[in-house]
Amino acid sequence: LSLGGKRNVDRHLVSVEVCVKRGTYERVELDRSALYEDGLECLDRQTVKCRCAVEQNGVHSFYLLSDKKSIFACNVSEEELAEAVKDPDSHPYVSAVRKYVAEHHNAEAIVISARIEEELSELDPAEAREYLNDIGVEDSGVSDLIRAVYHLLGLRTYLTTGVKETKAWTIRAGDKAPRAAGVIHTDFERGFIAAQVVAYEDLVACGSLAKAKEQAKLRIEGKEYVVQDGDVVEFRFNVSK
Repeated sequence: LSLGGKRNVDRHLVSVEVCVKRGTYERVELDRSALYEDGLECLDRQTVKCRCAVEQNGVHSFYLLSDKKSIFACNVSEEELAEAVKDPDSHPYVSAVRKYVAEHHNAEAIVISARIEEELSELDPAEAREYLNDIGVEDSGVSDLIRAVYHLLGLRTYLTTGVKETKAWTIRAGDKAPRAAGVIHTDFERGFIAAQVVAYEDLVACGSLAKAKEQAKLRIEGKEYVVQDGDVVEFRFNVSK
């Protein structure tokens, strides 16, 4: 990936040189492009410190694959999975990978067993759940990986629920209530008044919205509220004619 990125940078630098000679680009553009070479070396070394330099130098404008966010999957045996998930640092190789990616990539390492995932793919949901319980694992590695990638991309989910259905809505991390409401319909954002919010875990524990309200788990939030992952939300809005 880094070699492919270097070829792209080299081609760009050649084209900039030609444009400078023709007078199409100013010399300052060429000077700026020279910074890309330093930035590419940073990408080759893959260090957190260098990535800061890369962002400052503007290398991200090349959309290099080696500059994309990364996540690592540690494949372990069936026998090792439960303990490695419970305590990743107890597994020497998983621990080494976690340390490496934290220092050099500022990324996350997920524990997974490819063999177990293969077996789970052949089971129905009920059987898969029973199988995971038998081996002492709460969820599949693929599910953990999906959640990790989801968060790596800066995505969050909130829920709306009613008598007929419950729906999940995807938003960006940091989105405030009006913007989150706009995912459902632009009128919700335009006429936003307030949001009735309860955390998913609290709603499940209480058993109903009415019980959640009785136990003071249900609250009203305004325009500045940052919607959290797993919030169950009902929006109040009014769009005047």
